[in-house]
Amino acid sequence: MSQQRVVDFPPGRVPERLDRFLAEALPELTRSQLKRLIEEGRVLLADAPAKAAQKLRGGEQLSVSLPEPEPVAALPEKIPLVVLYEDAHLIVVDKPAGLVVHPAPGHQGGTLVNALLHHCHDLAGIGGSLRPGIVHRLDKETSGVLVATKDDATHNGLARQFKLHSISRRYLALVHGLPAADRGTIDQAIGRHPTERKKMSSRSRSGRRAVTHWQVRERFPAERLALLELRLETGRTHQIRVHLSELGLPVVGDPVYGRSGRSRSLGDAQLQKLLAGLQRQFLHARLLGFVHPATGTYMEFESPLPEELSGILTYLQAKYRDAAPAAAPPV
Repeated sequence: MSQQRVVDFPPGRVPERLDRFLAEALPELTRSQLKRLIEEGRVLLADAPAKAAQKLRGGEQLSVSLPEPEPVAALPEKIPLVVLYEDAHLIVVDKPAGLVVHPAPGHQGGTLVNALLHHCHDLAGIGGSLRPGIVHRLDKETSGVLVATKDDATHNGLARQFKLHSISRRYLALVHGLPAADRGTIDQAIGRHPTERKKMSSRSRSGRRAVTHWQVRERFPAERLALLELRLETGRTHQIRVHLSELGLPVVGDPVYGRSGRSRSLGDAQLQKLLAGLQRQFLHARLLGFVHPATGTYMEFESPLPEELSGILTYLQAKYRDAAPAAAPPV
């Protein structure tokens, strides 16, 4: 059963195209969604299907028929979730390493979307489908804070914040190598690798701008390791991993952009053992902050380092406890 929306174009308003007015009047819908509704004859003007380019001159009333969200192919699955916050509009979770965010070839089940479909009983639907809205993603082997939405208005509101780079995102990464400076910015476009299709690269001919700010939190000179805090402006696929690798600072445990066997060259046998047992990359989304689209309130959520990462860091810090430099202020 469809939902009916009635929208009035006020008398005396400057004449405007129908599709442009509807984009303003129904901000919860994207332009592509509105275009589809108009093309399907779901937007009526004077009881007749409207045209996108029709000029509204004042006093018109539009009737918009919104179809009920359709079930998606993904099935609900009872997968444990660590929920940091939830309301009727969105849910914030602490994603563990090893959990794929969205179903894809090779990962049709066992994903975060499957878990959210089981957990959330108040989904209003995104883009005409009864599903959670994935506004951003974390790689399978990256842990940390992630937000998903329950309705179109919230989804579009958060998507705009990501597009405007107003979302606050902080990551922690342990890397091989010692940066020459204490902080810096990597402004390098990223796209699909020209020859290895499963990898991303700054050498792509169709790359999109990617900006990563980094600073050193701690240095471990004997092991040539450093703990970095990173702040993202953009959110390209594998952005941190690509940027750091091409800077000569690959993330510890990264099987794609790192160097195999590098951890085995460390002189510390106990550290070698700890890293050998690490079945993921040392990359963690520790903080996410945004303005709630429905309330206008700024919200910020943090995730502590998971045990498999904190154990390695604690071991390194114990070795350097007496000589550790003071932490630099946040970037």
